[in-house]
Amino acid sequence: MGGASLVELIAEADERGLAASGLACLDRCVPLLGGGDEVLRPLWGSLAEDGAWDVALAEARVTLGGADVLEDPSADEASILVYRMLGATPSRRSAAELREWADACSVAALQVHRLLDTVPDGGTRAAALTTRREGRTEGVSPLVAAELRRQVRILELLANRAAGAGGLRQALDVSTEGRRVLRAVVSRRERGSRV
Repeated sequence: MGGASLVELIAEADERGLAASGLACLDRCVPLLGGGDEVLRPLWGSLAEDGAWDVALAEARVTLGGADVLEDPSADEASILVYRMLGATPSRRSAAELREWADACSVAALQVHRLLDTVPDGGTRAAALTTRREGRTEGVSPLVAAELRRQVRILELLANRAAGAGGLRQALDVSTEGRRVLRAVVSRRERGSRV
């Protein structure tokens, strides 16, 4: 991975870039919550039009639920990580809150992809994720590598202020592609568990 690391890109991102970065991580992981492709679209819309983020967030939380999953000791780790991402989403779009959330979403999304990947990712979990986000990607598993590339690409697109709304649309396209990949992985896993 050339250029700035994921950690550096998050540190340098503005409020809009941070909101989109965290939202994109959550959006890609929505298949684990049983959510449809459009469930987070109002949040994307609020970013594009500078609309009511708090209202769109409240609607998404009602649609996706999750309190019962977080209290269920038998719930799988990947789903719990995604519900925590949703639960931690700031209702106000302040740069400080969004930076902390976007950073946590980055880690959680990588953990989700690591848990779902059939190819092992080398190193201990915490150490491996830290080095991956800093740009050292030797031995990274395919699903985690693809998620890293998407996170970096989205932050790079949104760092280009000249791109305006076009950058946000491109970021959404990158996230949509990642959601399709994860949906296919979840579907294969569910089929395998029924065999």
